[in-house]
Amino acid sequence: MIDANAFPTYRGRMEYSCLGCGRRFPIDELLYTCPDCGGVFLLENLDFDKLKETSGAEWRALFDARAASKNTALRGIFRFYELMAPVLEEEDILYLGEGNTPIVASSPALREHAGVNTAFKNDGQNPSASFKDRGMACAFSYLKALIRKHGWDQVLTVCASTGDTSAAAALYASYLAGPVKSVVILPHGKVTPQQLAQPLGSGAIVLEVPGVFDDCMKVVEHLADNYRVALLNSKNAWRILGQESYAFEIAQWYDWDLSGKCIFVPIGNAGNVTAIMAGFLKLLDLGIIDSLPRIFGVQSHHADPVYRYYAVDDPALREFHPVSVEPSVAQAAMIGNPVSFPRVRHFADRFEQAGGAGSFQVIQVTEQQIMDGMILANRNGHIACTQGGECLAGAVRAGQLGLVGPNELAVLDSTAHQLKFIDFQNMYFQNAFPAAFGVQPDAAMANKPELIIDPEKHDSLPPQEYAVAAAENVVRRLGLEKK
Repeated sequence: MIDANAFPTYRGRMEYSCLGCGRRFPIDELLYTCPDCGGVFLLENLDFDKLKETSGAEWRALFDARAASKNTALRGIFRFYELMAPVLEEEDILYLGEGNTPIVASSPALREHAGVNTAFKNDGQNPSASFKDRGMACAFSYLKALIRKHGWDQVLTVCASTGDTSAAAALYASYLAGPVKSVVILPHGKVTPQQLAQPLGSGAIVLEVPGVFDDCMKVVEHLADNYRVALLNSKNAWRILGQESYAFEIAQWYDWDLSGKCIFVPIGNAGNVTAIMAGFLKLLDLGIIDSLPRIFGVQSHHADPVYRYYAVDDPALREFHPVSVEPSVAQAAMIGNPVSFPRVRHFADRFEQAGGAGSFQVIQVTEQQIMDGMILANRNGHIACTQGGECLAGAVRAGQLGLVGPNELAVLDSTAHQLKFIDFQNMYFQNAFPAAFGVQPDAAMANKPELIIDPEKHDSLPPQEYAVAAAENVVRRLGLEKK
């Protein structure tokens, strides 16, 4: 009998592996890029093959049993402990309720509008209302282990952000507390008030830099290279490990059968799409799944360097070039030089080797399509952010191009909660987008409150007469008939 509440006894041996020069480094210190060549790291478990001694069926049974665990350390993303960071002790795992976010099948009306069969994975139902909590749970658990091991009395965590990363980093730092202090660096004037409120509410030091995310990232990279800080952007390979749980949860949701599934992911800084490909490849390698889903990265035409790279059909002729970004409603995707691009290229090659040609593709969409997608989704029963709208727009475009068939299911990554991006919804409804966005609202989807009675009548009429007068106006507005 499997004891789903028992913490695993298995421990792996992990190393940083540089994608640039291939050098390896131990994990007993904070490392983000290779000291020799500046390349980004992957984290590799040197004892991964030992996991193959357990059959795919046994892994499926174990993970399914853990889904009901009462053990705090196994309730979230670490129910897949052996697949992610199997060097952590139970006491070091930080759990704030992340993971286990639902997949909600799109309503019939939305499927009819979209022309493709879709479902949203609502990662906005994580604790800080975005998918970034998956990576932070892993990164902060590792940091907690290092603090215990080295006896550090002061650790400064730092991240560049367009909103979601800062909210997650500040939340987990405030929970861990003790020696940990949180600093977040944001692009001035380019973060929604709702997202700005989150790190402020968690007590983080919030510093603003004029420019865009890429400018903030350069500041953070300089700090990480020259000072003792814990960097929490996706250059942090522990973050990527935590985000692999998204792939594991999708596979488990569909009873480990991914045939006919297409996963749509906004690319942004490219950490999430990297992690999702890595996660599915692990499941395949261990026989937990029999086939890979297809992965579609989605980018706005205002920030599309990865799309441009893969738009060249001949791999031998592809060259990656950063792009200058223009304003985007998908703020987390407004990145012209994603730090995880080398990881994307690495895993996309492996994914296509295992899944065949076309198993990884990149779709380009417009800002108009993104906003229309967000509004359309939420008018039909969902809680999609602008990135969720981007994924819906990508699925619609893929359907139009014949890349997704009628018998396939497009699983859409709604990375954050709709309420974080409510200002964009308001601009849509009020036709108030600056020209740089290139967004014009569809009048059929615009929605505004209507004043139903003159406010002066509230004070001039007796209460009952006022109620009747207002109700009669409602009747006329709605065309109601008497019982």
